[in-house]
Amino acid sequence: MAVDAWLWTLGFLVVSVWEHYLGLSCTLQSRSISGSMYKEGDVIIGGLFPIHFKPPEPYQTFTQRAPADQCQSVNLRSYRWLQTMIFTVEEINRDSALLPNLTLGYLAADTCLSEGSTLNAALSLVTGQDEVVSGEECTRAPTVPVIIGDARSSASIVLADTLGVFGIPMVSYYASCACLSDRKRFPTFLRTVPSNAFQAKVVARLLRLMGWSWVGVIYGDDAYGESSVQLLMNEVEGSDVCMAYMEVIPKSHTLSKIRQIVERVQSSKAQVVAIFAITADAEALLREVVRRNVTDKQWIAPTSWSTAADFTAWCGISLVGTIGIAIRSVEVQGLNSYVTNLSTENYPTEKLEQNVWEEAFGCKFTTDSQSGLLKPQCSNLITDQVQTAEFDGMYNVYKAVYAVAHAIQDMLDCEPGKGPFKNGKCPEIKPIIPEQLLHYLKAVKFTTTTGELVYFDKNGDPTGSYDIVNWQIGPDGKVKIANVGNFDSSRKPDKDFQLDLQNVIWGGGWGNKVPVSVCSESCPPGTRKAVQKGKPICCFDCIHCAAGEISNTTGSTECIKCPQRFWSNTDRTECIPMAEEFLSFQDDMGIILAALSVAGAALTGTVLTAFFRHRDTPLVRANNSELSFLLLLSLKLCFLCALAFIGRPAPWSCMLRHTLFGISFVVCLACVLSKTVVVLVAFRATLPGSNLMKYFGPLQQRAGIFFCTMVQVGICVLWLALAPPLPTETAGGELGARVVELCAVGSVVGFSLVLGYIGLLASICFLLAFFARKLPDNFNEAKFITFSMLIFCAVWITFVPAYVSSPGKYTVAVEVFAILASSYGLLLCIFAPKCYIILLRPERNTKKNMIAK
Repeated sequence: MAVDAWLWTLGFLVVSVWEHYLGLSCTLQSRSISGSMYKEGDVIIGGLFPIHFKPPEPYQTFTQRAPADQCQSVNLRSYRWLQTMIFTVEEINRDSALLPNLTLGYLAADTCLSEGSTLNAALSLVTGQDEVVSGEECTRAPTVPVIIGDARSSASIVLADTLGVFGIPMVSYYASCACLSDRKRFPTFLRTVPSNAFQAKVVARLLRLMGWSWVGVIYGDDAYGESSVQLLMNEVEGSDVCMAYMEVIPKSHTLSKIRQIVERVQSSKAQVVAIFAITADAEALLREVVRRNVTDKQWIAPTSWSTAADFTAWCGISLVGTIGIAIRSVEVQGLNSYVTNLSTENYPTEKLEQNVWEEAFGCKFTTDSQSGLLKPQCSNLITDQVQTAEFDGMYNVYKAVYAVAHAIQDMLDCEPGKGPFKNGKCPEIKPIIPEQLLHYLKAVKFTTTTGELVYFDKNGDPTGSYDIVNWQIGPDGKVKIANVGNFDSSRKPDKDFQLDLQNVIWGGGWGNKVPVSVCSESCPPGTRKAVQKGKPICCFDCIHCAAGEISNTTGSTECIKCPQRFWSNTDRTECIPMAEEFLSFQDDMGIILAALSVAGAALTGTVLTAFFRHRDTPLVRANNSELSFLLLLSLKLCFLCALAFIGRPAPWSCMLRHTLFGISFVVCLACVLSKTVVVLVAFRATLPGSNLMKYFGPLQQRAGIFFCTMVQVGICVLWLALAPPLPTETAGGELGARVVELCAVGSVVGFSLVLGYIGLLASICFLLAFFARKLPDNFNEAKFITFSMLIFCAVWITFVPAYVSSPGKYTVAVEVFAILASSYGLLLCIFAPKCYIILLRPERNTKKNMIAK
C-alpha cells in the first residue's frame, strides 16, 4: 500500500510538471474520496481518522485503489475524534469573535489504520475530489491547506515526509513518537498530544517509585513501539531498572508468535509488564493473555490503550490493576453530549457515518417510503454502546482545530506592510498558502474555553500532561477505569508527578499491596550487591561486608570502611568504637604479672637483707659479698622493670622499659660472669706457679662489670637517639575489632643488638660455669650458675618464636614473662642454696665446711 501511494505521488508530480510546460490538460491519478465527510467553507480543514482498524485488500493495478468504504472493524474511539472535529468547526463558526467573516469547512477521511491508505487519503485531501481538472487548476493551492492528523506515529512519519515537500502543515492529535520532534526532518509537523519522551519519563518515574527493577517490555513493530522502548531505556539508564525481556508484537498478529510472547511473560520472574503498542496490537496480545488466564502480572499501559474501554468488556480479572498513562481528559462544554447524542431520530446522512452505524450498531439504512430519505433500523441500543467508548484524545482534536482557527485569525489580523514575509507582506487568505499558515501555526498561542494555555515549543510539541489511570472492579462487578494521579511537566520537578497510592488497586492479585518485581531481593544492611556474571546489574548476590566495613542501608552497592579507631559490629551495620587493648593493671594477666614482678622484687629484697645481716659469715664472704650485693640489686631492677611493660604505652614508658630491661640484665649477667670467672681463676690459681688472681681482684671485677654495662648503655643511647621505641596502634583482636596499643621497637637493629648482647653474655657465662662445675670444693658456686644460665638461655631462646607469633597484648605479656622467668631462674638457682644454709642450716656456715673436699 505504501509503495502504491508513493508511486501515485510521483505520478501526480510528473503529470503536473508536464502540463505546466506543455500547456496540456492534466488528469490526476485520483478519484473521489470514498469514506469521507465534507462540509463546504471558505477554508477547508483536512482530517484523518482511523475509523476502521483493518484496511481493504489492495488492487494490483496502479490506477485502481481499494475504496475506503471496504475497510473493516470500526473503532468508536476514532469515530468520536471525527465527531469532535465536526463539533469544534461548528462551534468556531458560531463564535462571532473568532473568524467572524470566514467560515470553516472540513474534509475528513478514514485512514483504515494503515500507512498506505493513510497516504492515499491525505493526497486525495490536498489534491481535491475531481477526477479531471484544467491546466490552471493543476498548479493552484491545495484544496486543504492543513491536515488534522494522523493518529498513528508511523503513518504521520510517512505523511510528514511526503507532504512536508509541499509545505503542507499537519497537526496531529495522537501521534506521540518522539522522533516526530525532529525539526530538520519534519518541519511541517506539529501536535497537541505530548511527545513519548514525557510518557517515558512518567513510566520510568513509576518504576523507580514502586521499586520495580525487573520489568518485561513488549512493543509493537512500528515507530511508536520502537521509539517508546528506546526512550524508556534512555530514561532508566544508570538506574536500578533492568529489562527482563523485550518482545515484539508482529503486525500480522501470528498466533504462534503471540503465544510465544505470552509464554515468555508467564515464565519470567518479572511481575511487571509494560506494553508499548497501538490498540490493535495490544488487543491481539491481551486476548491471548485472558484466554490463558494470566492473572499474576502487573500491566503498564501507555496512552495508546490505557483507556481502551472496549477492553474492559472481555478482559476479566487478568487486566485488573493495570496502571495506565492516559492523555489528559478535559471536559469541554457540550462535547460529550454531542458525541453521545446518537439515536434513530438523530441519524447521519454521510456515507462514512452510515457505515459506522451499520457495523457498530447493526443498523440498516433503507429508503423511507414517505420522505424518500435513507433512515436507519438498528438492532442494538446505540446509547449503551456509545457510552462504553473512550473519551481520550477528543480534547487534543479540539485543541488542534482551534490552533488552526487562531492561526488563520492571526493571518487575518496582519497589518499590510507589517507582515512576517518579504517586504512586510501579509499572508494570502483566499486561497491560503500552506507555508504561510505553517508560519502562523508555529507561533500560535491562545487559551481554550477550558482555560488552558495552548502553544507549541520549538519542536512543535505541547507541554507534557497526563492522567494516571487504574483499572479497577466497580461496585457492579465490571471493570472501570479510575483516575489515580497525574503528570504535568509545567510544574516543578518535585511536584510534576502525583499518584494517590491509597486508591490504587494493584494487579497480580496484590490488592492494596504494591507488587514486587525484582530479579534479586534487595540486599539487607550489612551486605553489598555483587552482580552475577553475565547478567544485568539488577541480578546480583548479596555479599557480607568485610570486617571493618559496613552498609547501613538496604541495597547498598558497596560497603563503607569504618573511620580510624572504629570497627564494624557483628552484623556489619554500624561502626562502633574499637576496644582499646593493652596489657593493663586491670587485666587478669596484667595483675598476675605485676604480682609476680613485685613478689620477685620483694623476694630479692629479702635475700639481700639476709645476706646483709650475715655478711660476716664464711658463706657470704666466700661468695664475694660485693658481687652478690650488686647482683641482687640488679636482679631487683630486673623484676621491677617488668612493671614498666604493664599499662598504656606512652613515649617515656616505651623508651624506659626497653632500656631499663637491657641495662639491668646486662649488669646482672656481668656480675654472674665476674663471679664465674673468679671461681674458675681461683681454683686455677691454686696450682703451683700460678699468679692469676692478681689480675682478677675487686678493682678488675668492678672495671669488667662497668665495661660490660657501658657497652649496653652505648647501644641503648644510639637506639634512643636514632629510632627510639614509641607507642603505636594496630588493629588486633578478633578480626581486627580492637585497637592494640603497643610500643614499636623503632629500630629492629637496635632491639636485636640489645637482646643479642644479653645473649652473648649469657652464653659466655654458661660456658665458663659449665667448665667450672666439677672443680673440687664443698660449695662450688659454678654448678648453680650453670643451672641458672641454662634456665636463662632456655627462656630467651623460647622467647623469640613466642614473641613473634603472639598477637596483641600477648606480645608484651610474653616479654614480661621472659623477664620474670629468667630473673626468678637467676635468683633461685644462685641464691636459694645459700639462703638454705644461712637461714636453715647455720651449722654448715663455717670456714671449715666451705673448704672441705
